[in-house]
Amino acid sequence: MWLIVNAGSSSLKLKLFEGEQEVGNVSLTEIGPDGHAAALAEGLARAGIFPHRLTAAAHRVVHGGAGLTRTCRVTPEILREIAACIPLAPLHNPANLAGIQALAALAPDLPQYAAFDTAFHATNPEVATTYALPKAERDRGLRRYGFHGISYAALVRILRGRGELPERLLACHLGNGCSMAAIVNGRSVATTMGYSPLDGLTMGTRSGSIDGNAVLRLAELHGVDRAGRILNRESGLLGLGGHSDLRALLAAGTSEARFALDHFAYWAVRHAGSMVAAMGGLDAVVFTGGIGENDPWMRKEILSGLGFLGVSPDLAANARNETALHDATSRVVILVVPADEERQIALEAQAVRAGEGA
Repeated sequence: MWLIVNAGSSSLKLKLFEGEQEVGNVSLTEIGPDGHAAALAEGLARAGIFPHRLTAAAHRVVHGGAGLTRTCRVTPEILREIAACIPLAPLHNPANLAGIQALAALAPDLPQYAAFDTAFHATNPEVATTYALPKAERDRGLRRYGFHGISYAALVRILRGRGELPERLLACHLGNGCSMAAIVNGRSVATTMGYSPLDGLTMGTRSGSIDGNAVLRLAELHGVDRAGRILNRESGLLGLGGHSDLRALLAAGTSEARFALDHFAYWAVRHAGSMVAAMGGLDAVVFTGGIGENDPWMRKEILSGLGFLGVSPDLAANARNETALHDATSRVVILVVPADEERQIALEAQAVRAGEGA
């Protein structure tokens, strides 16, 4: 039995897999800074699982930097590399490390593996990942990495398994965090997030793309830490409309809420155009994530903005949240694929373990 761990700074999500079959899950919240070990023990107890019954564990790690570009077994060197990426993902990697260390304390002999949200985008060409900065700054790791890679890898796996993987795919992971990826023959060639998960689309509480000098002005006015909180925690839909959740904005009925929704859709279409340009065309649009899977209104708004590309949705199918949303006249396939990140982590880690001869 495999344990899949998604550790946040104050939360812990656990899923159990036998092969690719999910057999249990537990979520815990309001975990203190040093509480991951106790939370893990509690979560396993809730699931009725003792550590000695586990075959191995695998963890979601947000940032693998330039070096960690595939799922791997956790070793002291890998732990050092994940820790070295903390400046690149200060909100995420410390919590991911805490999950690994907490499980090691609870079950010292249990093999552990790590899957990286940045890894799927390692196939982006250098011209797509390089910021036009002096070499000394680029050597510090200042470049585009991209995120939501585990979600995109799962999406590719599912479509390939159905025999439905198109040549040029615009993948839209829309949730509280949002990104798009340009995927050609199953490989990422461009994505909207960059050095951090802040860049790109308007999100629940993140600003999305913003001029660097505007960031410097915020830092000048508020200090670096406060500016970071504004950009990551107080902006996006929340900053524009007073709510970070699309459902609350749709229900609010205020002019500010409507503007926030329009802003989200407008910038999604703008960024989609950039992704299509990177692919040189478009064969399919696929939605995943909480908004992508469950919000017909926002899907309709985004798809209507892509009509110039030959995208033509079946609005009735969209309203019913069906899995295929294109009508008979559409030159582009439109699909909804549920996010399947934990299973993707399990499958990748199991493949690594099998390759070790275990």
